This record gives sequence, structure tokens and C-alpha cells, in this order.
Amino acid sequence: MNNQFYEFKAKNIYGQEVSMSAYKGKTVIVVNTASKCGFTPQFEGLEQLYQKYKDKGVVILGFPCNQFANQEPGDEKSILNGCVVDYNISFPMFAKVDVNGDTAHPIYKYLKNELKGLFGGVVKWNFTKFVVDANGNPIKRFSPFNKPEEIDKYLQTLLN
Repeated sequence: MNNQFYEFKAKNIYGQEVSMSAYKGKTVIVVNTASKCGFTPQFEGLEQLYQKYKDKGVVILGFPCNQFANQEPGDEKSILNGCVVDYNISFPMFAKVDVNGDTAHPIYKYLKNELKGLFGGVVKWNFTKFVVDANGNPIKRFSPFNKPEEIDKYLQTLLN
């Protein structure tokens, strides 16, 4: 148990710095998002998950990323308009980040190191989801192919 997750900070979509310690005691799902991806409809399922579990201590953190086939080309304002208007997202969204390479956000460097996944320490595509438990420990990684409904089943067992 190292609680290292809580030491990270990230700028939210409005440009304000947010400490991950704000989510202490919550189960956190960190997901890299894109507005123009085949997986983009997962926003709908993620929002449903958030609505279902937010009162049970679950929060979803969306990190837009443009590292995969230029599927998030816009700025924060257009991302916000897309997420909020098209998918009615109410969970916290952050400023656009890189998830791979030397410029990867420190949160992603950490999560990829803790939960390597099928392809080693890289995020293979948009909508890769990392679950961090209520004590700040990364515990599960879901691929883009894992729909939010599958995460729902996992959360049910985790929270009971």
C-alpha cells in the first residue's frame, strides 16, 4: 500500500489544478478518452456507471488524449462541448494529456507501471480504463474492448 496515486496532480478541463488526494476514500476509474473514436459511445456507458455508483464512492476521471489516430484533435473547449453536449457527461474531465512516451502524464506513467496490461507498459488505444481502489492502489486494468457494462459487474463485486 503506497498511496502514491494521491500525490499526483492534473489540470481539469477548466485549467484548474486538481490533486488526486481529493479522491481519497473513493474507487477511481481513470480513462483516456477521445471524441472521434470507435469507442467514443462508451462515454454513455461510463456516465451510466458514474450515475449508478457515485453515491457509493466511485468516481470516473476522463483524460482526453490525441495520441491515437488524431481522434481528439480539438482544444479543451471543443472537448468539453462534445462530452457535455453529445454525451451529457457529468464526471470530472481533465485537460488533454499524453498517455504514452516521454511526454506521458505522470499519472499514466505510474498506472502503466503498476498495471502493465497485455502490451506491457503502454496504453494501446483510447478508452483504456484503470481502477484505483479506495486506498489509492491500482488494482485492475480494462482494455478499450471492455465495455462499461463489464466494469459494472466488477464494481458490484468490488464494492460488496
